[in-house]
Amino acid sequence: MEYLFEYGLFLAKALTIVVAIGVVIALIVGAAAKPKTKPGTLEVDDLSEQMKQIKDDFLEHTLDKKALKVLNKERKQAAKEESDKETKGKLYVIDFKGSMDAHEVESLRQEVSAIISLADKDKDQVLVRLESGGGVVHGYGLGASQLQRLKDAEIKLTVAIDKVAASGGYMMACVADEIIAAPFAIVGSIGVIAQIPNFNKVLKKHDIDYEQITAGQYKRTLTLFGENTDAGREKFREEIEQTHALFKQFVAQHRPGMNMEQVATGEHWFALDAKDKGLVDRISTSDDELLNLVRDYQAYKVTYRQKKGLAEKVAKNFAITIEQLGMRLWSKSKSLRP
Repeated sequence: MEYLFEYGLFLAKALTIVVAIGVVIALIVGAAAKPKTKPGTLEVDDLSEQMKQIKDDFLEHTLDKKALKVLNKERKQAAKEESDKETKGKLYVIDFKGSMDAHEVESLRQEVSAIISLADKDKDQVLVRLESGGGVVHGYGLGASQLQRLKDAEIKLTVAIDKVAASGGYMMACVADEIIAAPFAIVGSIGVIAQIPNFNKVLKKHDIDYEQITAGQYKRTLTLFGENTDAGREKFREEIEQTHALFKQFVAQHRPGMNMEQVATGEHWFALDAKDKGLVDRISTSDDELLNLVRDYQAYKVTYRQKKGLAEKVAKNFAITIEQLGMRLWSKSKSLRP
């Protein structure tokens, strides 16, 4: 028996090694292969029908046969009357959960383009359920521009914040005609941050020289391995301040009633306080908003899914894992427990 156990353990180890080697080879082949264009697919889910089905299932399990018979009769009559009415407007729902590099904007641009090509500006509207703690300026700037396309097409846009829309996330949210947020959603952080480690002292300690050649006085201000100068730090600080000024200008353009000196300090607030400062228009969850809107609108969830290769999937899952760990640590350090 001991021999069989040791033999089984050996096989398990060997299989693990083979699988690991196979994954590495697949990643190398995938990275070396010539990248091909992989078009995604646009998915449209009928949210109105899904919500109706949930309600029907609940009623069928809670009503007695007599009450259910009466309800079905009322449903048929209501359906007949509804068919005689003017066609409902459409509510297009987009879920945007942004990461640090804002790669989700690639899908957002496709979703927005699809909606603009179909929506009736006089009857339809868009609800974006947004969640993001921010990230790279150029990525979230493009994300905000995609939402601005809806505004330019004169399609009503509502952004719902259930958890967090801070920094770049709020840059996107402020474009909306109306911002709603759950009471304890985190909103704001109108500020800019940049952090760069410097290993110059470590290199010097080990007698390692680092050469950096640039053309242009400020081609590189701060560096990872070279010795940073006061002039370089000052220039980098100027660039950060310039970015912050543009951020404030952008928010002020879309939310003209706010006191920018009060809200553009880099701080964030819970939505209950953010509403008083003008960062949020109304306190509500996206769930309640959707329940109210489906009474008058036919609701569809629009999702663009990009096809990815094995190497991309592994890299993405690794990045997501690291980012989620970082967000958990950030949340624990920032959140207040009741």
